[in-house]
Order: sequence, then structure tokens, then C-alpha cells
Amino acid sequence: MTNAVTNDNRYFRTAVVPAAGMGTRFLPATKTVPKELLPVVDTPGIELVAGEAADSGANRLVIVTSPGKDGVVAHFVEDLVLESKLEASGKHHLLEKVRKAPGLLEVESVVQEQPLGLGHAVGCAESVLDDDEDAIAVLLPDDLVMPRGVLETMGRVRAKRGGTVLCAIDVPKEQVSAYGVFEVETVPDATNPDVLKVTGMVEKPAMEDAPSTYAAAGRYLLDRAIFDALRRIAPGAGGELQLTDAIALLIEEGHPVHVVVHRGSRHDLGNPGGYLRAAVDFALDSEEYGPSLREWLIDRLNQPSGE
Repeated sequence: MTNAVTNDNRYFRTAVVPAAGMGTRFLPATKTVPKELLPVVDTPGIELVAGEAADSGANRLVIVTSPGKDGVVAHFVEDLVLESKLEASGKHHLLEKVRKAPGLLEVESVVQEQPLGLGHAVGCAESVLDDDEDAIAVLLPDDLVMPRGVLETMGRVRAKRGGTVLCAIDVPKEQVSAYGVFEVETVPDATNPDVLKVTGMVEKPAMEDAPSTYAAAGRYLLDRAIFDALRRIAPGAGGELQLTDAIALLIEEGHPVHVVVHRGSRHDLGNPGGYLRAAVDFALDSEEYGPSLREWLIDRLNQPSGE
């Protein structure tokens, strides 16, 4: 397996992907297929996220699943029977695609026995970390952040400033109520204007109450202190432990927290509308599918509605 970031400048070894949800917004499809395995064109969303983690230097992916939800982890297991059939039939292009996921990084799972929130899911990963790991990356599989590379930038910020580093996107002000929004201030000595200090977080504020237009984008580089904070916060709505509450506690106690504003694109794979946009975006960039899809879309959009 290969990583874009070498062992010498790796900022974290373990990436955690919370994947215990039921995928209710995709029913009835998710009755039998985990949401994380729905393909963006021809690649499951979980594989795209795993590839991002590997490119950023991780050598291990910890998938937090729910009881009986084994298919997500199985995607990263070699299928020697399938591979031999593809090789024997000369379908080397498909063979390369099938071998990609198992070769990205080491994959293991931990089970979240009850759906007790994102904070609880992240906390489940503590038991499998090595004693010398002082930070972990968390990638929400619903958030597809493109182009890749923001985690590496976040790692450089942590190496310089310590603490926890989060990712944000700049959203239109009328959309802030759909997101967790950061309260930020500039960093006087920052050479990158997209690096800001986080002084607070507000979950889904009203437009007039939003402290900024910088919204959480599903990428976290968390100092190991997060696990102690998770043990000390109280459950919120629905009895769930919120990761944002634990981060807020760290901020309150003087723990440095910064944000990197990502200026690329972000697709929400967690709902059908966002998923469709991601599939179209990926397909248009594909040499295999892009040209014919673009031609069809132009023709289709030029037709009167209803035809």
C-alpha cells in the first residue's frame, strides 16, 4: 500500500469513520445495502473516504459500526475468488478496481452497541488506539470533501499550533441554520488566511444569530484529549453525546482549537439530493463517463420540462 504522506511527516496514524447509522433517508435502498456502500458512480462512498485518509498519511482505518452491520468492513476484505475470475477472463481494468480498497490501508471495526451520538461513536475508537498515538483523524462518510488534501493542511496546522484542528466550508448566510457554525477570530501570525482560531461553536443557529458563515465540514483532527472531554460532558438531546460539546469543553479549558477553511467543493452523501449531485460531479470528471454524460445532460436540459 502507498500513502502520499511519508512515515517521516505523518500527522496521524489512525482515521476513524463513524458508520453506525441506519441510513433512514435512503430507505428503502438501505434495508439491505449500508448507506456507506452506495456507489458514487462506481466507487462506494466509504472507499472514497478511505482513500482520502490513506493519501493524508493514515495507515489504519477504524470503522465504527452497529451490531449486524458487517458489509461496510467486508468491502475492504480481499475476494480472491472474484479476483481470480477477473484475471482469468482478462478483465484487468476491473481487477485493478476490485483490488484498490483492500490495498489502501489496514481496516478494523469497533461496534457502537447503541446509537448514542457522534461523540459516543468517536469515543468507541479509543480502545483500539496505540498508547503513543496523540491524535486521530475523524472523517464523516456523509461528507465528501474535494479535492483531497485538507487533512494534510490540518496536520501542518496542528504540528505548528498544537491542539485540535477542524475543517470548515464557507456557506451562504441563508444556509447557516443547517450546519454547526464556528465562532472564529483571526490568527495574527498565520501565513494562511484560511487558518482561524475557534472560540466557540453553535449548532444550527438562526441566520441572524450565526457567529460566522464557516460551517463544519466533517473532517476533524482531534487531540487525544478529546476522549477525556467526552467522558466529562453530559448527554444532550435524545441522550446523545455530541462531539461539538466535547470540543466546546476543550476550548473553555484553554485547549487550542483551530479551523482550516476548505475552498474546494463539499458534497453531502447523507441525503439523496446531495448524493445525486456528487455522482454527477464525479461522472463529469471521469474520462470513461464524462463526455457522453455531458452531451446527454446538455440535450436533456434543453428539452422542455416534462418531456
